[in-house]
Amino acid sequence: MNEERLVDDMRTKLKGGGYRSRTVSLSHVRDLQQGIEGSSVRGLLDEQFYQEELTGFSFEHPDVPRRVRSLVVVAAPQPQIRIVFTIRGEPQPVMIPPTYVHGTDKRVEEILASVLNPAGYRIARATLPLKLLAVRSGLGDYGRNNICYVRGIGSFHRLVAFWSDIPCLEDSWREPTMMERCGDCRACLHSCPTEAITPDRFVVHAERCITFHNERDQKFPAWIDPSWHNCLVGCLRCQEACPENIPFLDWVENDLVFSEEETSLILESTGRDRIPSETAKKLERVGMLEYSDILGRNLRVLLARKEKPT
Repeated sequence: MNEERLVDDMRTKLKGGGYRSRTVSLSHVRDLQQGIEGSSVRGLLDEQFYQEELTGFSFEHPDVPRRVRSLVVVAAPQPQIRIVFTIRGEPQPVMIPPTYVHGTDKRVEEILASVLNPAGYRIARATLPLKLLAVRSGLGDYGRNNICYVRGIGSFHRLVAFWSDIPCLEDSWREPTMMERCGDCRACLHSCPTEAITPDRFVVHAERCITFHNERDQKFPAWIDPSWHNCLVGCLRCQEACPENIPFLDWVENDLVFSEEETSLILESTGRDRIPSETAKKLERVGMLEYSDILGRNLRVLLARKEKPT
């Protein structure tokens, strides 16, 4: 099979699964590295946030086994997830934003392998700044909230990227762009409870984002009002307010239920190694097992907010 047809088949099969994709030349990896490191040098990123969140990327490609020639970046549509905890016999639903369920990564990898491997080509998972890669590849655009939006699915998606030895036949690399409708819209800015999104700069103050704080194993800063918490991890406020997401706001799935006993274990912040296997499998299904050490803290805050008199 010639390479042009192979790449077309890959795109067609991904599209058939509901996925959007772009392929870019390996030569742009340094652009990604400079984009992240340059923002830090220019003082646009809080140093603590940078060190904790943005220093784990790997810009050196592996052997796959032939010479790597490209990067494939894919957006997999993903809904909000509702899970239900049981407290004193009463159901307590909580939300998880799109992007956390990583089972889609494996499905994307399987689709790519099913097309490329029989033709002698290979892929390997890439640990790169995915939002920046998606925007610069033309797959998506930034919103004013610095979240990546993909046409037709808004911000309701999960990004994954792969190194590959397939050729890049149409390189769509470009400068980072913001959605046109963001020009005169301030919806996300006004919805952000922590004022992480400000009108004076495009890069958000990530160190003020609730997501940064409720994903880390640290005490919440005193300046965070408990009423601002709205998800088990992450935050939905700016995504719920964004006009681009209106068609997808009712896309909620799962309703996975945790029993009273399971809920008690999670509230006690039981370590991952002490969680019963069936409970661990349920947490893994919704992408929460890796956060098991902090789920109790986060859930207690959400429950206290619900119980507070109005």
